[in-house]
Amino acid sequence: MRIALAGNPNSGKTTLFNAITGKTEYVGNWAGVTVEKKEAALKSKFCAGEKDVRIVDLPGAYSISPFTGEEAITRDFVLSENPDVIINIVDGANFERSLFFTTQLLELNIPVVIAVNKSDVLKKRGNSIDFDKLSKALNCKVVPTTANFGKGLSDLMHAAIQMGKSNKGQKAPFGLENEAISDIERRKFISEMLVTTLDKKHDMSKVSISDRVDRIVAHKYLGLPIFFLVMWAVYAFSIEGLGGWVSGFFNDTLFGGIIPNAANSFFESVNLNPLLQALIVDGAIGGVGAVIGFLPLIMVLFFCLALLEDSGYMSRVAVLMDRYFKKIGLSGKSIIPMIVGSGCAIPGVMATRTIEDDNERRITTILTPFVPCGAKLPIITLFSMVFFPESSWVGPSVYALAFVLIILGGLVLKKMFVWESQSSFILELPEYKIPSLKHAVIQMFDKAKGFIIKASTIILVMNTLVWFMQAYGFNLQPVDDQGASILAGLGGIISPILIPLGFVGWQLAAASITGFIAKENVVATFAILLMAASEDALHLPGGVLSQFFTPVTAYAFLAFNLFTPPCFAAIGAMRSEMGDKKWLFRGLAFQLSVGYLVALIITQIGTPLIYGHLADSFVPAMIILAAYTVLILTLFKRADRKRELIGA
Repeated sequence: MRIALAGNPNSGKTTLFNAITGKTEYVGNWAGVTVEKKEAALKSKFCAGEKDVRIVDLPGAYSISPFTGEEAITRDFVLSENPDVIINIVDGANFERSLFFTTQLLELNIPVVIAVNKSDVLKKRGNSIDFDKLSKALNCKVVPTTANFGKGLSDLMHAAIQMGKSNKGQKAPFGLENEAISDIERRKFISEMLVTTLDKKHDMSKVSISDRVDRIVAHKYLGLPIFFLVMWAVYAFSIEGLGGWVSGFFNDTLFGGIIPNAANSFFESVNLNPLLQALIVDGAIGGVGAVIGFLPLIMVLFFCLALLEDSGYMSRVAVLMDRYFKKIGLSGKSIIPMIVGSGCAIPGVMATRTIEDDNERRITTILTPFVPCGAKLPIITLFSMVFFPESSWVGPSVYALAFVLIILGGLVLKKMFVWESQSSFILELPEYKIPSLKHAVIQMFDKAKGFIIKASTIILVMNTLVWFMQAYGFNLQPVDDQGASILAGLGGIISPILIPLGFVGWQLAAASITGFIAKENVVATFAILLMAASEDALHLPGGVLSQFFTPVTAYAFLAFNLFTPPCFAAIGAMRSEMGDKKWLFRGLAFQLSVGYLVALIITQIGTPLIYGHLADSFVPAMIILAAYTVLILTLFKRADRKRELIGA
């Protein structure tokens, strides 16, 4: 039996899907979080004796007539895939509007069960629904639910399964039998029905608490500073508070001593080959441990972000950003993929498919990876601990810098490729609520699970390869000096390109190269290359990394790795969403140029400001900067000519 979940965006579909299947799909307070259908088996406790019940979570839709790509997915599924039952999730907080889609589903001759979700919000507002009258008026079963707290789910699934077993088609409600009914007639039917089924006591003219809070946090002048203060508080707690303390234990004690010492003792006791022992301890354990050591910090950070999002605050951030994005030809729709991308760039890039305008979608796809994702957090944390141990501004400053680059990048791309977006941005603002600790914990462990899986697969394989390449020469013989290794040879080819940025050493080039496989590899590569030559832990202030960087060039290196192209998997997602190799290469070239130029500017301006003298690489840096300036001006002139031709 296949049961489809269908409803308006932000009605609680995915929350309900997670609750009845045990999955941990991403949940957000805006349309576009679910951009493709997801399917999973129903938990046995909800199956009511029925075997093999599959639940399909469909993207949010306001109408059976699609306006967006995700609405088309929903329309095609319910019309072509013939689900046994449709559970229509109706948003209790926006009850009347949600019923428009409901009436359309009731006309498809497919059994429908209605779940009035967020019924707790209705009670809070003093409203009440006569569910018996509503069920008779709509000619189907209606069940009140609160998916966040698991209320009403057993009754809902029992009703849906019984409806599926009966195998009876759904009869349209009296008054909607005519297939040619107009939208106006449909809305009139809903309004007349609610007169007898909905007892509405909420005074719409009364200013709610949410409205009062919005006047401050979504203020056109105060909103942005408040957002950066909130992010500063989150990072301060995550890095300098609980997360930093537990990560310190992981790095210093667990992976810095206990596990490597135990492994070395065991391998020595069984007379394991020294090279193989070094591969396992220094390569696998040392490299993966350097990344896993930051896991507690990342878990705390994502826990805090999940609380912020569940409270309804992040929806206000999207609206706040809309006013800035309009100035660069984008809309607030573009901020949603970027917020989703703060967890991982891949679903962030995939979320751009909700943007109708082709050019706006492509530009958003290019800019979304600039938002620091979970994979980049170990790099931010490592450089914060080593070079800015007493400063809590580094993490938030990266987000501020990303915001500036997105705005400037959007202006440049708009000028360069000549387009004007016609997209509008309409977003439902959920009421503020006390965030669910359960939801935040689930999201935290889900992110941790993904992090550990990645560390034990892609990063482990890459670390093994890095260890081999730094231990062997091109003749496949062990080397005593890393400078004669395969990795040094490959890094030496790239390293001259990085000199104008203030990065000197093949090790830095090697770490940057491995970062394109997975950004966490930057930290893991440093652990393998540098800790072998030092007794100091990689993350300690004034440690081995200080031999290669000043605080200025360290921040520049951080920016370089954050704003150059993302990992290969995210690049694959970019290719899929853009649907055009030419645009993909444009995007990658733009991202590489931005990361390179930002690092160059930080080094060349920061060095004289902080140390009172020009950087050693000042002359080649100015030559490169001049070349970039000429290139950009040339592209702008070409775009102006194109604009004139279009105008003519």
